[in-house]
Amino acid sequence: MQEKNIEVEIRSFISKEKYKDLLEFFIQNAELVKEDFQETHYFDCEQDLRIQKNNFGSKIWMKKGKIHDDAREEIEIKTNKEDFKNLENLFKNLGHNIEIKWLRDRKQFNWQGIKVCLDYTKGYGHIIELEKIGNESNKEEILQELKQKINELGVEITPKEEFEKQYNYYKQNWRELI
Repeated sequence: MQEKNIEVEIRSFISKEKYKDLLEFFIQNAELVKEDFQETHYFDCEQDLRIQKNNFGSKIWMKKGKIHDDAREEIEIKTNKEDFKNLENLFKNLGHNIEIKWLRDRKQFNWQGIKVCLDYTKGYGHIIELEKIGNESNKEEILQELKQKINELGVEITPKEEFEKQYNYYKQNWRELI
């Protein structure tokens, strides 16, 4: 049996109004898994290497592939919340600087077997993300399912080019935006 280690996700920018509508919909039609505040630091290295502190702990994680790919292998190590400053110091001492900081309010739901996150990221905007974990052999099938589900929600998929443009703008200006 193939290991399930491929994160398949689809995300889209949404308006503040659509965010409120979707929040109401998911509160009524899905299981609220958690509400979280996350501080995430991306490091300036070849890999997509990050650390995060949230309401529940801290973690180090790396995603293979390009930042807005639909499916990426993910490696994650969870630690205590108190370890966050040490994680930051570890990577700084290894020569990695913080490339970007994100401050995000996240509401996570389980909806029809899909992980749904409604996010507000300071200086970046409102986003919906649908995600399932799969493997190499079923990632395309999962992607089609997620596209169908986001359409059912009345959300237009934001083109990857738009995410790249917004991401690059945020990357250049995050210090002022947060």
